[in-house]
Amino acid sequence: MQLLNYIRSFTNLPDRGIQNTIELLNQDCTIPFISRYRKEATGNLDEVQIGDIVKYKEQFETLAKRKLSILKSLEEQGVLTTELKQKIEATTDLTTLEDLYLPYKKKRKTKAETARKNGLEPLAKIIMSQNTHDLDSIAYKYLNNEITSVEEGLEGARHIISEWINERTDIRNSIRKQLERFSQITTKVIGSKKEDEKAQKFRDYFDWSESLSRCPSHRLLAILRAENEGFIRVKIEIDNDKALYNIENRVVRSNGEAANQIIIAIQDAYKRLLFPALSNEILSLSKEKADESAILVFAKNLKQLLLGAPLGEKNILAIDPGFRSGCKVVCLNAQGGLAHNETIYPHAPQNDNIGAIKKISSLVDAYKIEAIAIGNGTASRETEHLIRKIRFNKDIEVFVVSEAGASIYSASKIARDEFPNYDVTVRGAVSIGRRLSDPLAELVKIDAKSIGVGQYQHDVDQSKLQQSLDTVVESCVNTIGVNINTASESLLSYVSGIGPKLAENIVTYREENGAFTSRSQIKKVARLGDKAFEQGAGFLRIKNAKNSLDDSAVHPESYAIVKNMANDVKKDVEDLIGNSDLLKKIDLKKYVNQTIGLPTLTDIVSELEKPGLDPREKAKVFTFNQNIKTITDVKEGQLLPGIVNNITNFGCFVDIGIKESGLIHVSNLSDSFVKDVSEHVSLHQQIIVKVLEVDVPRKRIQLKLHK
Repeated sequence: MQLLNYIRSFTNLPDRGIQNTIELLNQDCTIPFISRYRKEATGNLDEVQIGDIVKYKEQFETLAKRKLSILKSLEEQGVLTTELKQKIEATTDLTTLEDLYLPYKKKRKTKAETARKNGLEPLAKIIMSQNTHDLDSIAYKYLNNEITSVEEGLEGARHIISEWINERTDIRNSIRKQLERFSQITTKVIGSKKEDEKAQKFRDYFDWSESLSRCPSHRLLAILRAENEGFIRVKIEIDNDKALYNIENRVVRSNGEAANQIIIAIQDAYKRLLFPALSNEILSLSKEKADESAILVFAKNLKQLLLGAPLGEKNILAIDPGFRSGCKVVCLNAQGGLAHNETIYPHAPQNDNIGAIKKISSLVDAYKIEAIAIGNGTASRETEHLIRKIRFNKDIEVFVVSEAGASIYSASKIARDEFPNYDVTVRGAVSIGRRLSDPLAELVKIDAKSIGVGQYQHDVDQSKLQQSLDTVVESCVNTIGVNINTASESLLSYVSGIGPKLAENIVTYREENGAFTSRSQIKKVARLGDKAFEQGAGFLRIKNAKNSLDDSAVHPESYAIVKNMANDVKKDVEDLIGNSDLLKKIDLKKYVNQTIGLPTLTDIVSELEKPGLDPREKAKVFTFNQNIKTITDVKEGQLLPGIVNNITNFGCFVDIGIKESGLIHVSNLSDSFVKDVSEHVSLHQQIIVKVLEVDVPRKRIQLKLHK
């Protein structure tokens, strides 16, 4: 099967778009580059559609590689017939392929293999012919040194028949269909674990049963986690009698001794071979689907988080709050550089309120602070309350910033390299301040799995999760673009075509030669060749460059076209930038050629109207209810301001300013049916919630979205 046909079978994309995208991928082009700068070739496919092509291309290549391996094995065994080869080559999925290979697969020592060595395969064939009588007399002929009784001979023959039944594709598919439609997942608590404190969070699954096909992804992952942690046993169940009846209908064609032997073999094959393997298979497939669902939720959350509202380049005072150890305070300049750090002790046991207020006031004046960022961890509310009491000489915006992952960053090699002379507390406070300035630039330094969004991220396929999250980060970084003269090595590494090594080389070049002054200068970076420049240049911005297009998403390969546009209206390129009236007069059709069409030309004009515009919203000040400090202050019926801090398939969690986040269950997001939680709320969205229930012992708060 051709790659094009394979991808087409999973998507509704046009052949030309698929084929051209495959060619571009084979030329080492990245998804962001293809979607932004090769719209004519792909037929204007977006990143998601190109990502699907990448996914199915990789699936096809995995399938093709496995086919070659199987064909080679069959050829070496001397069992590859023309018919079998055709079946293998026509197969479009791995499950069918492995079923075809199963009868020829090298097996560990089995009961059937032992029976064959004892010369019982002819007896098995006689039984399967189902047209013999006096089976005992026939079996008697196969007695030997190893087989000393008729019953022993018949048992060995049945083992061979069981294996044949197990290897029949039609029988396996019949049981698969039954499992897909009717299987139940049931759980039972392990007796000795029932009172275990750690097991209590899984107590809903101490005695549970439901249709596997209807079990939502988050519940399945929770059940499997409980099993992995040794608290419950999980079983997959179907109507065994129905399954056996269906097999007998396919195999048994007579009444008599042979049929009786076959029925016994069927029962053995089902219990010992078919059901264990296929029930594990269906559970594994269900786990894969649950993983995909959880990874999709994680990816959506991460994208919203990375594209969160930046405050921009401002002088920021950041505080990492604490009680006994004090609050670490840092002052950052507009570029995120560390200008000053020290510790204040406004809370118990020192309670130096007056000293802390004086110190914050003097730092705000000394470092021309424009905004204050407070981490949302321990002592956050108390610190915010303190800061809001201070009367500054000018308006200072105060923000509470998520600390999720800050401790991971502060102890990382990236942080040590950035601040080798400071401890983890200083690095953590710096990270909090920089997150306010630009969430994307700071969060790319942290392993996405440590940021605290998503569900069951440690239970899903880690390779697929990492691949998905890397794709999201790459997409976000290239959607926004990167200032090559201020970007960290971590941020640069996600730029299309760059990667970690070239990112390191860019920073080294910058340190040795000063700021880049033009995009063409990027080619001077060690090992940054024409391909990397082609893939990355459009996403790298240079502020105050001689050529104003260097601070835009217009690719250098299109500079000549912009120059022609300017010449045709008798203006300089600079005169076009931001001049909507002048740009509207340009007839784009004049500039269409074999490589550039209207989609790219339209993008160029849009970019010239607002070059380098950051599509993200600006950060907004938010204040929690100042009377709510612990869960005991939360009462049913209250309306509270909150910030969405995590989204799952079953609802969203909301920070209402205390240690415990509240849950808005999917059923409380809207009065109508909710198909997708993210259609109703987004990460870090500021909302009003109504308190439905407070369970203080279990530290759970049920909320409803207040419209």
